[in-house]
Amino acid sequence: MKTSTGLLILIVLMHLITLTNITLFNGNWNGIALWLSTGLFIAAIAFYLLGKTKKQNV
Repeated sequence: MKTSTGLLILIVLMHLITLTNITLFNGNWNGIALWLSTGLFIAAIAFYLLGKTKKQNV
């Protein structure tokens, strides 16, 4: 999978978490939504760095 595609998928997931928290839970689960978004952000950084490392090795 291309790095840009993976990062786009992770961004969409982060937005869906925020949208779900606001629309379904009326913002009551802000802490959990923030925790999940932060986890996805860290996963995106790791995905980007792994892709960058692979390009440098080739």
